[in-house]
Amino acid sequence: MKTMLRTIPIVLKQIRRSPIRSGLTVGGIAIAMFLFCFVEAMRDGVSNATTASAEDATLIVYRQNRYCPFSSKLPQYYGDRIEKIEGVTSAVPVQITVTNCRASLDVVTFRGVPRDELVDVLEPGWTIANGSISDWKKRGDGALIGESLAARRGVRVGDRFSAAGLTVYVAGIIESEAPQDRNVSYVHLPFLQESMRTGGTGGSVTQFMVKVNNPLVMDEVARTIDGEFRFESHPTSTSSEKAFVGRAARDIIEIVGFATWLGWSALVTVFALVANAIVLAMRDRIRDHAVLQTLGFTGGLIGFMVVFEGAVLGILGGGIGALAAWSVARIGHFSMTMEGLNVEISSSPLLLLIGISLSLALGILAGIVPAWRVSRREIAHSFRTV
Repeated sequence: MKTMLRTIPIVLKQIRRSPIRSGLTVGGIAIAMFLFCFVEAMRDGVSNATTASAEDATLIVYRQNRYCPFSSKLPQYYGDRIEKIEGVTSAVPVQITVTNCRASLDVVTFRGVPRDELVDVLEPGWTIANGSISDWKKRGDGALIGESLAARRGVRVGDRFSAAGLTVYVAGIIESEAPQDRNVSYVHLPFLQESMRTGGTGGSVTQFMVKVNNPLVMDEVARTIDGEFRFESHPTSTSSEKAFVGRAARDIIEIVGFATWLGWSALVTVFALVANAIVLAMRDRIRDHAVLQTLGFTGGLIGFMVVFEGAVLGILGGGIGALAAWSVARIGHFSMTMEGLNVEISSSPLLLLIGISLSLALGILAGIVPAWRVSRREIAHSFRTV
């Protein structure tokens, strides 16, 4: 082991002896790993937004055969009838306004909720990072902005914020583990209804967020709600919140599914780049290896040096690419939005660790075959090779 460790400075010097080749290899690996990690961040975000858990107990009641929030209109008095259904603990009317219904990376979503029912809409684990709910309640044009949306738009508490034809006063910044809360602006329901000219309080809303007392009866409650309004002029379509996000974000899911293939192609590129760099290096160092064998280096020790060189190239390029992808996702606060629902690009440190580990593994794997060939080459054959 000590002998192997003593060869590490030699390997590093060999890498520095070919700065152009090593630099191009590391740069290519970094670009490929950046692509892979960013695609994985998108896929992880889709999974977090659409994968249901056993604790989920929220239903979304939407207008039947409607998709964009602009087209979904339900009478607000539906809420009283929904709350009378067995298994329902609350039904909060929500008005939604977005700057763009299509898939986009920069959409502002306003959610109008009743003044005293904000807590019923927010996911568990939220906190007010700056400002206060009391300030929000005092102002009719007050808004509580999700932390990711606030970071993207550069707004702080006390600022005036304008989008989608609305101008609001930022009364607080919300921190939450839920991507839907991090990327929206919560305003007062009457304010949003009146701004959208839908008749003010008691008019129509976009949807209802329904809490049930037992997650096991969600499907049964959903069928009961739809049955209640089946023959009304505004029939409903009810589903779990995660299923609702999955349906709305179907185009995004398809895009991410295609991008996954690009991510795997990037891994193949990493392997090819490392393998090509090592093969070229071995051709240039045939006589160097013969000299090392003459000095007492065994074939196995020289093979270790080759594998270690592949690992160094892999971890350098992969580390740079993975760190860049993680930094972009974390600093940019990107969120893919469609129909007012958000799929946040993940910035989990686990993705960084996965990217670096894969780069190291591919670098080692790419060096195994050249190392095996070098370790079996005889000294005389190496000196005869031009």
